Amino acid sequence: MINIKTPSEIEKMRRAGDIVKGIWDMLDKEVKPGVTTKKLDRLVEEYIISHGATSNFKGYGGFPGTICASIDEVVVHGFPSERKLKEGEIIGIDLGCILDGWHSDSARTFLVGECSKEKQELVKVTRESFFKGVEQFKAGNRIGDIGNAIQTYCESRGYGVVRTMVGHGIGRSLHEDPNVPNYGRPGHGALLQTGMVLAIEPMINLGTYEVEILSDGWTCVTKDRKPSAHYENTVALTEKGVEILTL
Repeated sequence: MINIKTPSEIEKMRRAGDIVKGIWDMLDKEVKPGVTTKKLDRLVEEYIISHGATSNFKGYGGFPGTICASIDEVVVHGFPSERKLKEGEIIGIDLGCILDGWHSDSARTFLVGECSKEKQELVKVTRESFFKGVEQFKAGNRIGDIGNAIQTYCESRGYGVVRTMVGHGIGRSLHEDPNVPNYGRPGHGALLQTGMVLAIEPMINLGTYEVEILSDGWTCVTKDRKPSAHYENTVALTEKGVEILTL
């Protein structure tokens, strides 16, 4: 069942989104060669707690971190660790929080120091594809319109669009109906309505769209071990139009 939010409920989600905005400002300064993903995880946890919120990732289904830290070929759900980031890598960081019972969810892919043009372009196109999807998030359209816009934009540039991991509705729960694939057919899927709040999150691979899950049961990697990028925001469809709550 799709939960339609009232304007007052979206305002509560907006406040949860404001916390995430502040985290991205902090991480822009902290992601660099030599830092461990465990340190980044600790900084994010401290920030969330200091703003009166709680992590919606830590402990979720047994996940050990406040952030997902996904380096190079890791698509999503990488564990924070004592591993230090290296020059030329990319890292996808996925995070969110709960404030007064309402969730926010967001992801960015960072360049670690000087990266190849190939990786720079992958990160750029992934981010741009998110906004192509958001352009289709309007009353009367369908979920398939969002996914098709993302898929068309990325595949026309030679990238693989992950199929097995998708975006989702969000509100009082981290994951709500409907699923929001990053691929699809125009005019198909759930009807988009004012009051819907979605986590739209392209996961785009340099090579094949195929992925596999490692033995820890969480870490999702590209099957060909080529790099992957991730970009996500919590997005509300209000009476005034689309509002990105985590940007």
